[in-house]
Amino acid sequence: MQTRHIGISLGDIGGLNDGLGEFARQIGQRLANRASGWRERHGLVLHVHLREALVGLFGDRVSYIPVTRWQRYRHVRPEHFALWHSLHQLNKTLPPAGTDIRMVTVHDLNYRYGRNAFSTWRHHRRTQRLIARTDVLTAISHYTAEDLRRHLGWAGEITVIPNGARSFVDHPREPLPGWTSTPERPFLFHLSRMSASKNPQALLALAAAWPEMSFVLAGPANDDAKALRAANRLPNVEFHLGISEAQKAWAYGACSGFVFPSITEGFGLPPIEAMHFGKPVFLSRLTSLPEIGAEFADYFDDFAPVAMRAVVERGLARHAADPARADAIRRHAAQFDWDRAAAAYAALYARLLGLPADEVAA
Repeated sequence: MQTRHIGISLGDIGGLNDGLGEFARQIGQRLANRASGWRERHGLVLHVHLREALVGLFGDRVSYIPVTRWQRYRHVRPEHFALWHSLHQLNKTLPPAGTDIRMVTVHDLNYRYGRNAFSTWRHHRRTQRLIARTDVLTAISHYTAEDLRRHLGWAGEITVIPNGARSFVDHPREPLPGWTSTPERPFLFHLSRMSASKNPQALLALAAAWPEMSFVLAGPANDDAKALRAANRLPNVEFHLGISEAQKAWAYGACSGFVFPSITEGFGLPPIEAMHFGKPVFLSRLTSLPEIGAEFADYFDDFAPVAMRAVVERGLARHAADPARADAIRRHAAQFDWDRAAAAYAALYARLLGLPADEVAA
């Protein structure tokens, strides 16, 4: 049996708590779980390319290739790779020289939206170079696929494989500081890294115009979030940075609704996570979010506080009046499944390598 090598590259991802990290962890683990069977049945050897500090992340069924800075200029390996899959478009390292099939998953082209002209030009040039050395593209949403065609002129096939989204419904729950297990007052919940592209400014304006409603904003303890927290003077707004998964599960389960007015989004994991709880979700109508939320979310067409409040109040009232709506929202969320996504990537590998898709995807 001929031995063939497959590489999946996380690139220089250091943390696994953002959207790219969650994707890499969930897809990487599920592909690693197939590695022993791939080797035994088809002679496929799976290698994972990642930071040295993360070596061992996916167990001992895969081989590991540490990232080095020199791989941005030339990447030489003793193995010949039949397929090299970069898990995101921000990966600055090159596939190994001589790789047969070079594949990239594109999450978004968010640099096209809301940046200054020089930054847009610089990111676009870098992405053009990436696409020029790529044979196969996948995208996490149809919106991202259309962006690739519109802005980069990609005329080839793009396989759209939607992300999964973990359900925290059965996860242990821990109230946020200052809250009890059962909230004594309603609140709207927002979870993101709180950069300008996530549009938290619109939520603060909404909170200022809606003093009767409480707002809980959570995310990583980065500079953007800390700056917003330091500047906040609204008594009905709380910031909780660096929350645990148990605290996140509590917030999803306890909130009256989830608000996510993001301006640029390639997919949008937090809205689906909230939908697993059957919660009403309020989204921007921009970029990929209408594709993800479909008719099971309400949408902001205007970020003026009065308009946003009207959307939320109308959506909360509709949710309360329709006992079946929460279950419909949960069923919608359930279709975004990491097992299904990983099986789709494995089936694509099989097609590209000329192998039986049902055996490789299983």
